Amino acid sequence: MRKGSVRSRAALGATLVVALALVAAGFFVVATLRDGLADTAKLTAQNAASATAAQVGDVPDSEVRNVDGLDGDEPAQVVNADGKVLGASDPLERRPAMADFARPDKHDRPDKSDEDDSDEDSREDVDGDEESKVLALPVDDDGEVTYDKEDVVGTQEFRVVGVQSFTGDGTPVTVYSGASLGAQREAVSTVTRSMLFGLPVLLIVVAGVTWLVTRRALRPVEGIRQEMSAITASTDLSRRVPEPDSRDEVARLARTTNETLAALEGSVERQRRFVADASHELRSPVASLRTQLEVAAAHPELLDLDGAVEDTVRLQNLAADLLLLARLDAGERPTQARVSLAALVREEVAQRAADPHPVRVEGALADGEVRGSKGQLARVLGNLLDNAQRHAGSEVRVSVMAEGGGLALVVADDGEGVPEGERERIFERFVRLDGARSRDEGGAGLGLAIARDVAVRHGGSLTEEGASGAGARFVLRLPLAAEG
Repeated sequence: MRKGSVRSRAALGATLVVALALVAAGFFVVATLRDGLADTAKLTAQNAASATAAQVGDVPDSEVRNVDGLDGDEPAQVVNADGKVLGASDPLERRPAMADFARPDKHDRPDKSDEDDSDEDSREDVDGDEESKVLALPVDDDGEVTYDKEDVVGTQEFRVVGVQSFTGDGTPVTVYSGASLGAQREAVSTVTRSMLFGLPVLLIVVAGVTWLVTRRALRPVEGIRQEMSAITASTDLSRRVPEPDSRDEVARLARTTNETLAALEGSVERQRRFVADASHELRSPVASLRTQLEVAAAHPELLDLDGAVEDTVRLQNLAADLLLLARLDAGERPTQARVSLAALVREEVAQRAADPHPVRVEGALADGEVRGSKGQLARVLGNLLDNAQRHAGSEVRVSVMAEGGGLALVVADDGEGVPEGERERIFERFVRLDGARSRDEGGAGLGLAIARDVAVRHGGSLTEEGASGAGARFVLRLPLAAEG
C-alpha cells in the first residue's frame, strides 16, 4: 500500500468509519441485552414471589414452610415483620432474611429514605408493596444456591423481589423470590467476546473490499495519467486519453481531458499558423525595404524614398496589429470608461475627408454610451471603415441605432459584398479573399480579426449581414452602459 495513495486513504477512512459505527452499535447492543435480561430476571422473580404470596395467604403461620413455592431450585423466603423466617427454600431455611444481606444493584434507583444509611451496599427500589434487590449468594457447580462449604464453588448474583402479603392467620409477611442473573452475565459475556473476535475480522474484510473496489474504480484514472504523461513526453497533442464506457465521474473526467487536449491542440495549431503567416507577411515589406536600402547605398540617386516610407508604415502597422492581438490573446481586459458611439463616429468621420470614397452618416446617430476602451473601439471603427474603403464602389455609410438593450454600429459599402459561405471566414487571422488580395497590396488580413476580438471582449459581437452583390454590411453590437 503506497503511502499517501488514494486507495490507502479510502481504505483507511472506510475502516475507521466502520470501526466507530460497530463499536457504538456494540455498546448499544450489549447495554440493551443486559437491561433486557435484567428485566426478564426481575419479572421472573416477581411472578414467583406473587405466586408464593398467593399460596401463603391460604395457610396459617405454621404451614407456611410447606407451600409449593418454597420447594423450587431458586432462592425463596417468607419473612414476618419481626424478621423471622417462616419458610424458605432448602438452602435458605436456617439463614437470615434475605433483606439483611442485600447488596446494591447499579441499575436500581436508591430509596430516598435510605440515603443517610451508613451501609452504602444496601439500596432498594420499592414500588408500592414490592421491593427489588440484587443478592450475591454462594452456588455449587450447577449454579444452585448452597451453603455447604464442600459444594460452594463461588457466588452468583440473583435478582430478588419482595412482595408484601398476609398469612391465613393475618400475619403480615414479605415473600422473597429470586431469579439467577447468571444467564444474563453469560449472555452479555458471550456477545461481547463474539464482537471482540468478529470486529477485527470484519474490519479486515472492509479494508480489503474498499481497497479492491477503489483500485478498480481508479484504474481508468491511472490510464488517463499514463497517457497524459506520454503526451507530455512526446508533445503530440493529437493523442487522446482512453474514455471508459461508464457514465460516472471518471468517464466525464476523461471526456473533459480530451476536450481540453483538443482545444489545446487547436490553440497550438492556430499559434503555429499565426507565426507562419506573420513571418510571411513581414517578409515582403522587410525584403522590399532592404532592397531599396541596398540600391540606395550603391546608387543614392535611385533611392525610392516614398516606397521606403510606405514599406516602413506597413511594417509599423503590422507590428501594431500583432502587438494588439498578442495582448488580446493574453486576456487583456478593456478599461471600463463610458464611451459615446455617436461621438466616436463623428470624430472618426471628420478625420477621413481624404478617403477615396466619401463616408456618409445615415440618419440621426442614436444617443447612448457603452462601457469599454475608447481607443480599442476607435480601432474597431477604423478597421471597418478601412475595409469598406477597399471594397466600396462609390461610398461608405455609417449609422448608430438603438437595438434592444444596446447599440448597433453599422458600416456598409456598395461593393460586391461577401459571399455567404465566407462571412465567418473573413474574421479569421491573415485571411484575405482572392478579390481583396488582387486589389489590396497593403492589407495583412488582421483588421477584421482584431475588430471581432475587441467586440467580444467588450461583451458584444461583430457580424457581416449584407447580401452578396449588394455590398457588405458589418454590424457591431454592444450593450448599453449601466446607469450610475
